[in-house]
This record gives sequence, C-alpha cells and structure tokens, in this order.
Amino acid sequence: MRITSKGQVTIPQDIRERLGLHPNTEVEFTVERGRAVLRPKKGKPTIGELTVKRLREGPKMIMSSKELLALLRDEPDEIDAD
Repeated sequence: MRITSKGQVTIPQDIRERLGLHPNTEVEFTVERGRAVLRPKKGKPTIGELTVKRLREGPKMIMSSKELLALLRDEPDEIDAD
C-alpha cells in the first residue's frame, strides 16, 4: 500500500468493517508508541450508531407478528381472526 502525493491511503474493506467506518464517518489519527492509530472521532456518532438509535427510539410496533405477516401477504381475513 502506498501513500499518494496528496497523503491519501485506501483503508482496506475488512478493517473499515471491523471499525465501523462508513462513508462520511469522521475519523482521527493519533500517534501511539511510534505508530499511527486511526479511530472514529469521539463525540460524533457513526452512521451505524445513529441508525441503531433511530430504530430503538422509533415508533413501537402495535401489531402482532401474525397480523403483520397477514398484512404483508395480503390476507385481510387473518388480520381480524384474533
């Protein structure tokens, strides 16, 4: 892997996935024991963290799983069966 003339490198996909680095994720570099360390920037949540937060705080399901499946399968009689 080489550093470009602009000081850029490509972070391998497996490393991005392990660190949760998605497009537009803010990152920071530090030097620890003579090594460059890359990590998500603290204080600003990642896209993944924001998604999980939205899902947890979002509206609660008011249908049972049986009712939802009947609706998705277009089986109106099953919805009123309970």
